[in-house]
Amino acid sequence: MSSSTISESSGRAALYLSALSSGLVAIGFASASDSILSAITFTVLPTVFLLGCFTVVRLIDTSVENLVVLRRIERIRQYWVTLSPDGERFFEADSATGGHRGVRYGTWAMLFTTASMVIVVNAVVAGSIVTVFLVRVEGLTRAVGVPIGAGVALVVAGSALVYQHSRITRLVLGAGDPGR
Repeated sequence: MSSSTISESSGRAALYLSALSSGLVAIGFASASDSILSAITFTVLPTVFLLGCFTVVRLIDTSVENLVVLRRIERIRQYWVTLSPDGERFFEADSATGGHRGVRYGTWAMLFTTASMVIVVNAVVAGSIVTVFLVRVEGLTRAVGVPIGAGVALVVAGSALVYQHSRITRLVLGAGDPGR
């Protein structure tokens, strides 16, 4: 179960980044014509952004699923330890210094997930959509449009990171195993 969860996460992230890359190539080819460029840009980028939102939600779900699987494995390990007086020797508990299964999870660990990577890239896509719209459609200068787009990117990234944190924290601190 854990390996299929990780495999799904990798596949979803690769699909998102491939769609983004292909879309940017299409935009590059369309850059010779202003009318085609606008049409392609305002079709491709919002579609990629929406795909990114779906991807982020599912990547966070797969992170939660992986944590649930790890908890269930730990319960099985604890059961096997009780079956024999030598059980502790064969099913050694995690060390306080080495972390859970040798991985230390700290306050900032959530920033290094696949979901966080897609969140940041997707936030840049959102900021780019807003910037291009403000500069090309609304006629604002780049000096005005770029900071607004950057602000949108920060809000999108921050909101998605808060969502990720709340889902993981709810599992870790809250009800525990949602599949139980």
